[in-house]
Amino acid sequence: MKSPDGEAGDRAPGAVATGTVTTGPAVRLATRANFFVLGLAVAAWAPIVPYAKARVGADDATLGLMILCLGLGSLATMPISGRLVSLFGCRLVLPVAGILLCAVLPLLALARTPVELGAALALFGAAAGAIDIGINIQAVAVEKAERRPLMSGFHAQFSLGGIVGAAGATGLLALSLAPATALAILALACAVAILATTAGLLGRAEGGAAHSIALPRGPVILLGVMCFVTFLAEGSVLDWSALFITQQHGVDRAWGGLAYAAFSATMTIGRLTGDRIVARYGPRTVVAAGGLVAAVGYAVVILSPATAPSLIGFALIGAGAANIVPVLFTAAGRQPEIAPEVAVPGVATLGYLGLLIGPAAIGLIADAASLSMAFAVVALLLVGVAGAANRATR
Repeated sequence: MKSPDGEAGDRAPGAVATGTVTTGPAVRLATRANFFVLGLAVAAWAPIVPYAKARVGADDATLGLMILCLGLGSLATMPISGRLVSLFGCRLVLPVAGILLCAVLPLLALARTPVELGAALALFGAAAGAIDIGINIQAVAVEKAERRPLMSGFHAQFSLGGIVGAAGATGLLALSLAPATALAILALACAVAILATTAGLLGRAEGGAAHSIALPRGPVILLGVMCFVTFLAEGSVLDWSALFITQQHGVDRAWGGLAYAAFSATMTIGRLTGDRIVARYGPRTVVAAGGLVAAVGYAVVILSPATAPSLIGFALIGAGAANIVPVLFTAAGRQPEIAPEVAVPGVATLGYLGLLIGPAAIGLIADAASLSMAFAVVALLLVGVAGAANRATR
């Protein structure tokens, strides 16, 4: 029996071997751990933003440009991460990127100038982008080897990590710890998790080729565009939901986060149950129904006369969007024309453009017309995702 890196080795208890990939409990745990760590680290930054803004003396416009550096850092490493994985394997790429992520995390609270913060965010984004691509490539390989849906459950760990990261950072700050100390504690916990599960990461497959930089092409373009729309929908809720319910329904700003909380709760539940849903109904139905449910959610938000129904609408968006991206990543890894090490980064790169430019696009539409009109555009795009489900998942 060959181990994931092509060297002879004993199969772990409960392992399943397919081709050059040997998977089992340790491999699944390592996959879940890396998704969880990524979600935790990214979310831990959110409560620190006000402190970082005050420390560097930035206004809102400057802060926006600095945060943009995070997205640009991610997009810089995503296209090359698949090539690095094909050359060196997840077992090397993911721990290196993970330790860099942990090392940079406290620096986000120590930066003294906008330039320093922008540089730290770019490095943080670069590490996060490399982890995102590497762990999705591993997830595709594990799911393919085990011949059963696993992707939604893996992505659920990112959502759970986000909850723990945001709550953990907030709790440590509430104990009067300095922001840098709070982030250092969380970074240390992440580093321990990364190093403890490294053995479960996949090495370079035996005979694996060094693929080229992942630029979207062929069937990856459709999957990437669908991912772009879904991430745009998710980013719209993250950045604009609180403003919508406070302006539209007169909700106090202190309660503006209820909309995103409703969205996050149903998305997390949807991903925790998503593998069973995909196994029962199939990927085409999940994407088609998910796109339509999310579009209906936006319609409910737009047309709602009161706060409670609007929150139900945001919950519907989370439930509908929950499993679209995991299914699209699986489809990217399974399509026969392009290697997963090229296809997955290509889809992710297009998708994350939705998170990067989506909020600005929503703002432009809202400024020209209204926020309701901007949400309506997103709803129509989601209907398009539903319509393309058959072609994307066949």
